Amino acid sequence: MDLSILMAVLAVIMGVIGILGSVLPVLPGPPISYAGMLLLYLWGGEHIKEDITGTVMVIMLIVTIAVVILDYIVPSYFTKVTGGSRSASRASMVGMLLGIFFLPPWGMIVGAFIGALLAEMIIEGKQIGASLKSAFGSFLGFLFGTGLKLVTCGIIMYYIIVAIIP
Repeated sequence: MDLSILMAVLAVIMGVIGILGSVLPVLPGPPISYAGMLLLYLWGGEHIKEDITGTVMVIMLIVTIAVVILDYIVPSYFTKVTGGSRSASRASMVGMLLGIFFLPPWGMIVGAFIGALLAEMIIEGKQIGASLKSAFGSFLGFLFGTGLKLVTCGIIMYYIIVAIIP
């Protein structure tokens, strides 16, 4: 099998895994997608460099790093802005992980919300109104972070597909 064909197949597989990793917290989505694009760029043949330039690689690396960093900052920020505690942020992540097993993929969203809500009510002793507000903030942070990852992986997948298809 030609190396460029093998690299193209691996790049597509890694792009798909990256998109899945954007919604599954156990996989680092954007870095996996970027690694697929990097494989294609380095070993996919000379025609690849017409569609994926060195400038595109550098820009997408910067975007990937920024999205990974923001993915850790954004949910906590949204939770804090809406009056949530550190407990709500942590419980939101635990709820999201548990939700994956009970009702994928919707369980992630519901689990994140319920986790933050219960943490605010039980651990922090807040009333239902304040707890709902911070749970909603945690939910918005999760959605925003997931959206950033999906858009990034989608753009990377676009470049992979455009480079492969003549």
